[in-house]
Amino acid sequence: MIVEIVILAMIAVFLVLRLYAVLGRRSQDSDEPLRRRLEQADPQATPRPMPTKLADKTPLAPRASAPAPEPTGFDAGAETGIRAIISADRRFDVTLFLTGAKAAYGMVLDTYWRGDKDALAQLCERAVYEGFAAAIDVRSEAGDAIDARLIRINDARIVSADYETPVARIQVRFVADIASVTRNGDGLVVAGSLNDAIESRDLWTFTRDLTSRDPDWQLDEADQG
Repeated sequence: MIVEIVILAMIAVFLVLRLYAVLGRRSQDSDEPLRRRLEQADPQATPRPMPTKLADKTPLAPRASAPAPEPTGFDAGAETGIRAIISADRRFDVTLFLTGAKAAYGMVLDTYWRGDKDALAQLCERAVYEGFAAAIDVRSEAGDAIDARLIRINDARIVSADYETPVARIQVRFVADIASVTRNGDGLVVAGSLNDAIESRDLWTFTRDLTSRDPDWQLDEADQG
């Protein structure tokens, strides 16, 4: 009996050793295909498309446009003269000058239309005053009267400038809409209309002695243009 038990035990140990030999470790033949499947793609498999990289959806910042050139208020040919005037008078400012020139333009025209010689004498140099005064006398002798209105000044721009010690000269071109009517001694309209404004272009030259304490510029020439 004991001998049979020993024999059965030996058989069991043998079977266990055989099972371990078969199941306890992988064979080299079965390991290699598995490793290849993990490390490299199957050459016969259909290639999977790579995901397309999404475009950056962040909107591009708008390209900064070149800044528009700032208006200067004067033609290029007047720049040298303006620089000379500024060197002689540091208080001179182109914008302020043009503001004053437009105000003077309206005042001179208004005093001329009203025939106010005294006011004209304060605004104009002698030669210009004499020209306006003569035109007022002719109109008065004919018995005519002018009713005129400055509708608007469309543009006022310095076209030339120069400085000869101590006098500065600046020429300004005015483009304005003016409505006027001329009536005779009987009050009848002989020319013009207040309903239709006409564009007027004038070249006026202003002068000032930069050594003078008087800050006012005077009208030195008045031409059409």
